[in-house]
Amino acid sequence: MQLLKLKETIGFMNVRVPAMLLSGLLLAASIISFATQGLNWGLDFTGGTQIEVGFEKPANLKEVRTLLADAGFTDAVVQNFGTSREVLVRIPVLEGTDNKTLGNDIVAAINAGADQAEMRRIEFVGPSVGNELREQGGLAMLAALLCILAYVAMRFEWRFALGSVIALAHDVILTVGLFSILGLEFDLTVLAAVLAVIGYSLNDTIVVSDRIRENFRKIRNGTPKEIIDISLTQTLNRTLVTSITTLLVLMALFFQGGALIHGFATALLFGVFIGTYSSIYVASSVALSLGISKEDLIPVEVEKEGADQEAMMP
Repeated sequence: MQLLKLKETIGFMNVRVPAMLLSGLLLAASIISFATQGLNWGLDFTGGTQIEVGFEKPANLKEVRTLLADAGFTDAVVQNFGTSREVLVRIPVLEGTDNKTLGNDIVAAINAGADQAEMRRIEFVGPSVGNELREQGGLAMLAALLCILAYVAMRFEWRFALGSVIALAHDVILTVGLFSILGLEFDLTVLAAVLAVIGYSLNDTIVVSDRIRENFRKIRNGTPKEIIDISLTQTLNRTLVTSITTLLVLMALFFQGGALIHGFATALLFGVFIGTYSSIYVASSVALSLGISKEDLIPVEVEKEGADQEAMMP
């Protein structure tokens, strides 16, 4: 499938300097935002209380949220749990309030409306569990980046490996920075989306690097910049088709998936877009800036001892 019928090579690398400056500005804004205002950690990381309530009829989530906000629970997260008659209410840690009192207050606030509810289950997620999950999540991302660095270095060349890892770090920092700047809740589903962004961006970068290596071996005349432009042009249709079909699915999840996966869809929507950009303008630009050349990618022919002599046996 071809979305664009390209007859001439697009000069992607002609604008690599402005693209790198743009990436630098976005990275600086993300890091400053993370350092000054941090992240809006979700219940999975901070700890809190989960209360499951049941309704006789399908619950009106909008009305439940309004009733809880009127009762002072402005940070409550309300979502369906299992069926449309089951609702899960998540409350951050409230100092000086025990679980039983909190559960009764939540049910009383909901019962102030037209629909009546009863409490089915209540449980507390301690902050110590949240801290443990936060540390393990960070270690998981660090381990993933190190494994990727080793894999790409063995498969391609260290310049491509460094470019790939910088591109992945670029995608992760910008995605996390988006949640920091906008104050969106960062929970385990968002962390899963960030790891998925790493996988998507890596796949895109590997495809582009593979084509660049192939063209370096096949095209005898041409500078590294020209060969990279040819490779990016050849993979542009594949990149666009993959990105657009993925974005269509994610937009459906974003608009129709509900509050439970809203953060997940938001992170992936932004991550897929920025991952496509980074595979073109970050990974390739870094490899070019580090001086990648034909000699680095053409396999070295090993001379065998006696290869220049005639065979003794017919």
